[in-house]
Parts: sequence; structure tokens; C-alpha cells
Amino acid sequence: MFVIGLTGGIGCGKSTAASVASRLGLPVLDADGISRDVTAAGGAAIPEIVEAFGPSAVDASGALDREAMSRRVFRDRNALDTLSSIVHRHVLAVMGARIDRHREQGTRALVLDVPIPVREGFVNRCSQVWVVWADDDLRVARLAARGMDPVDVRRRMAMQMSRDEYFALADRVLWNNGDREALERDVEQALREELTARGIRPEAKAADQPTSVLPSG
Repeated sequence: MFVIGLTGGIGCGKSTAASVASRLGLPVLDADGISRDVTAAGGAAIPEIVEAFGPSAVDASGALDREAMSRRVFRDRNALDTLSSIVHRHVLAVMGARIDRHREQGTRALVLDVPIPVREGFVNRCSQVWVVWADDDLRVARLAARGMDPVDVRRRMAMQMSRDEYFALADRVLWNNGDREALERDVEQALREELTARGIRPEAKAADQPTSVLPSG
């Protein structure tokens, strides 16, 4: 099974790249979506988070209080590392089980959409790692346009891996300094090249039919 790991810093366009893969019929395992599941009320990560940070880490429903914890951890590297370690462990366990299930089902290719490319559980499960990247000022401008405070954006960027650290893991770098359509074209071209080289015919999703990257029957 050909496994592409998509990653990149905040505001780089990773989610857009993942949407192209999904449109071409590839299953996409979204780490952020899994993270929301394991930190929801009753989620697998909640007991450890409460133990590490106290009851103020969750809201009235028992879910992770994302706004409060974001303010806390993006000003404290140790707190960020602790929270990340807890959540990542649960996310990677779920993702690993889903990867194994796809392999057993005969899926020919899939994409892992992961913001932080840890080696164990992500890089070591990938056939290739693709990094989506953009210049810092452009990233800030994009996120500010979505309503984020530019100062907060730069603080978060500083707490993430550097460009060189991401690039050191990359088998392919997709630059996103243009518009959304340009990135979508580049991602689609790259996907078609890699899949075709492996005898996999990428095909847009059909409403009532299996895609070409999934087993028939």
C-alpha cells in the first residue's frame, strides 16, 4: 500500500492539499479530526489531560477546552510538549489501527494528513512524506484574514518545527505561495505522477461507485 504523509506548518495549505487527494478518490486519515474525537467529552485522551493540567483543561461538557488550553500552551513550551505528547499518542494509535484496516482491506493508496510529523507512528508508516509550505508573511496574512491575531499566529509558528526541520523529512515539497487553484493543480499533478507510476489510476469520486484506489468487489 502506497502511503503519502501530508504535513506542513500552520497556514501553509496542508488541508487544501488533502482535499485534492480526497477528490481524486484517496482515503484521507485526518489527524486533526481524530484529535477532536479523542479530546471530546468521554474521549480517550481526556483523563490524562485532566491529570496533567487539572479540571480547568476541560469545559462544562467534559471536552478539552481548546480556547483556554491554546492560550496556555502557546505561551509555555513545556505545557505544549506535554499536551502534544498525550494527544499524539492517542491520535497515532487510532490512525495506526485505521491504516492496518485499510491494508487488510486491500486499499492501494491513502493519505495521512498530519500537522506534526513525528517519526514513530507517522514517518515510519509513510512511503513518502510531502511537505506543503509557504513564506512566513503569507502564512500570517492568510490566517489573519480568517480572524486570527497576527501576533498569536507568529507565536504559534515559533512553537512549531522550523522549515528546515520539515524539509529534512520531505520526499517532496509543494510550495504554496500562489493562490489556492495553483496549489490544487500542483498537488493533483504530483498525485497523478506518483499513483500512475505504481499502476494506480486516480479517479474523481463517483457518488455510487468505489474509487480506483480501493479494492474491487
